[in-house]
Amino acid sequence: MKKEWVEKIRSSVLTNADFAGMSDDELDRFIVGEVERLLVDVQLTIGEKAELVDQVFSSIRGFGLLDSILKDDDITEVMINGPKEIFIEKSGRLMKLDEKFESEEKLVDIIRKIVGLAGREVSEANPIVDTRLPDGSRVNVVMPPISLKGPIVTIRKFSKNPMTIEKLLEYGSITQEVADFLELLVRAKYNIFICGGTGSGKTTFLNAVTNYIPKDERIITIEDSAELQIAGIENLVSLETRNANTAGVGRITIQDLIKSALRMRPERIVVGEVRGAEALDMLQAMNTGHDGSLSTGHANSNKDMLSRLETMVLQGAEGLPLPAVRQQIASALDIMIHLSRLRDKSRKTMEISEVLGYENGEIRLNPLYEFIEDEKSSLEKVSGSLRRTENLFQNDYKLRLMGYKGMV
Repeated sequence: MKKEWVEKIRSSVLTNADFAGMSDDELDRFIVGEVERLLVDVQLTIGEKAELVDQVFSSIRGFGLLDSILKDDDITEVMINGPKEIFIEKSGRLMKLDEKFESEEKLVDIIRKIVGLAGREVSEANPIVDTRLPDGSRVNVVMPPISLKGPIVTIRKFSKNPMTIEKLLEYGSITQEVADFLELLVRAKYNIFICGGTGSGKTTFLNAVTNYIPKDERIITIEDSAELQIAGIENLVSLETRNANTAGVGRITIQDLIKSALRMRPERIVVGEVRGAEALDMLQAMNTGHDGSLSTGHANSNKDMLSRLETMVLQGAEGLPLPAVRQQIASALDIMIHLSRLRDKSRKTMEISEVLGYENGEIRLNPLYEFIEDEKSSLEKVSGSLRRTENLFQNDYKLRLMGYKGMV
């Protein structure tokens, strides 16, 4: 019955109001009036009326059914597989919702609204789009005919509260000793690369680590769709890629943005994620005086990430000999951090290694911290901690340069 009321009031608003010229408050007041007028004989509580007004408003100005899902702060991810299937991730668990979109057309309307808000467009000619919601949540859209199941939307919710090291400590992702070590590394301008699988918390970890960047530095962030929440830094420039328009022109890549950022006098460059040929530009930036830069990438271990970086660099410079590529990676990166999503859906820091350099045709890694499971671990629940290995920290040149005289 409630669906019918929503549709009845919505139709009346669209017919009787010049809603395009109204502000949000004016439209909201008009909808309240229509609810009172059209449902005068229906007994509704104040809460039910407010919910009805919200639903009508969101169907006109918002994202319809999506609005009520996105309002739930416990939901971290939304996966829409066509109009009839909606899955969410809540408290680390995937579940299917009973709600459905009225039709494929309604879902396409919402997608066009989302994409249009960020100045992008989606069509048969441009069926794959990465964009973001006004609150910063990351959105990926895949449209037919690429998708055989109808329009596909995946939304990675943007946390209202930026991630901090304190929260990582609270979640047990790192220890206080590791937090202190990371603070030293960031302040001493070590180049740090964070890797892990999908959903392992790379961007979250990157957000937390950036809290250690001194507040008086000039930072340039480069992302596919802006989602980093770097707080407290005044001299901050955020750059975002752009897809080509329907005519096939105007595309701006991460590679283009890195090249541009180098002319903007950055003290540090933060690249949200490297996936391809831009890896070479990022490494060159790290090698040319932009110490303290940070980035992330997809890989199953620190060693795997080095192999992936080699492949990425070769995508952008096919003629480069492999030893030269490895030398470039070894001299650019100082610290590698591997994150993982474990069997109980918890996210942990699995390994922190320093890059020692290039020797005998290989890039040498020195593991400093490793996650070790303890006797309390079971199939359902992972228990353990990030522990210091017996390996000594060797690459302490930058620490000495900043005047640090303690032991690491």
